Amino acid sequence: MGHPQPSEFEVRTNASFDALMWALSRPGLVRQLPAAGMAGIVEALIDRECRVFAQSETLRMQAARAGAEIVGPEIADHVFVDALNDFTLFNQVSLGSDLYPETGATLVAPARFGDGLLLRLKGPGVDGETKVRIDGVPPSFWEKRRGVMRYPMGFELFLIDDDQVLGLPRSTVVEVL
Repeated sequence: MGHPQPSEFEVRTNASFDALMWALSRPGLVRQLPAAGMAGIVEALIDRECRVFAQSETLRMQAARAGAEIVGPEIADHVFVDALNDFTLFNQVSLGSDLYPETGATLVAPARFGDGLLLRLKGPGVDGETKVRIDGVPPSFWEKRRGVMRYPMGFELFLIDDDQVLGLPRSTVVEVL
């Protein structure tokens, strides 16, 4: 009697989930996703217990099909944005609380790796410090992020560049060089 074989969907979503978790546990190290874009992130993370805000109609529909409740950014568990330049939206993202920091949102946004601003990362999961270049994220975003993060409160950030992901947990200190 053979063992059940995982479906193509299971293999893809498991690979996406693994890449996301490794990206958060080792901030600044780019991980490979099995497919380009944010749709694979929705597949891997979103289910009927999630509240989702997405600027993209396509991602909103995909999240709704997965059973997620579509909500405003202020109560969303997962926030998918087309760019990190709308600071009105940024001010609404849930940061959790001292008692329940895990209720802080996970923010997913596009970026480009290897060009742009030079950032120094420090904190848990970083061996001393690491430097990365990220483009497509305005310098003011990093200043704003630093201003709202008050560990353990904050939000997790996944930056997506085609089929690559870089994770920045709320505990990571980011300095623009």
